[in-house]
Amino acid sequence: MKRSKLYRARLQAFKRQDFYPLEEGIRLLKSMPTTKFDETVELAFRLGIDPRQSDQIVRGAMVLPQGTGKKQRVVVIAEGEFAQKAKDAGADEVGYEDLLQRIKGGWLDFDVLIATPSAMKEVRTLGRVLGPRGLMPNPKTGTVTEDTASAVKDAKAGRIEYRCDRAGCVMMPIGKLSFSAEALAENANAVLSTILRAKPSAAKGIYMQSCTLSATMSPGIRLDVKAAAKA
Repeated sequence: MKRSKLYRARLQAFKRQDFYPLEEGIRLLKSMPTTKFDETVELAFRLGIDPRQSDQIVRGAMVLPQGTGKKQRVVVIAEGEFAQKAKDAGADEVGYEDLLQRIKGGWLDFDVLIATPSAMKEVRTLGRVLGPRGLMPNPKTGTVTEDTASAVKDAKAGRIEYRCDRAGCVMMPIGKLSFSAEALAENANAVLSTILRAKPSAAKGIYMQSCTLSATMSPGIRLDVKAAAKA
């Protein structure tokens, strides 16, 4: 595969086969030649789980202490007091039948969809529209709830969802490259703690097998898994 001039230049900043402590990895990433846009920084994990087994699925949501660096557009499907609480909390759009019809018609101009449990009967009918885009509300990620105010505030504050893929890998954003090294480290440590706590009881052997740090257009920097797990 032919790599870009930027990618090749960034490869010169570190030794691809080496393993680095988290703080050193962040320093190396921020020292690389820059792009014209603010790249997203991610951690990618390869976990010792079998995603084919329902009791080994790693999935959930968390709030990054320093936020994601991205403005989240939040929509809430609710009625009555739950709708009012969502509006007061700063939701971008709140409604019921009107929003359901707009989404059914193809409107997807939002990042997070929250719904009350009573609204889910209607929301589930939009599965073919919402599912492929990862927008379907789910109790496990806190987007199906009667506490609409807290859900909206969490989404606005930097709430992220995560789920392992078929290979047992999880990718999670930890902010933007413009963040300070300290802010990225704080978010990264919060993500590491969350993934470690999410270990399924049925998982056997080494759980966190690898962890890689990267930006949108950078090569991955391999992190010292044992050191990272103790951070």
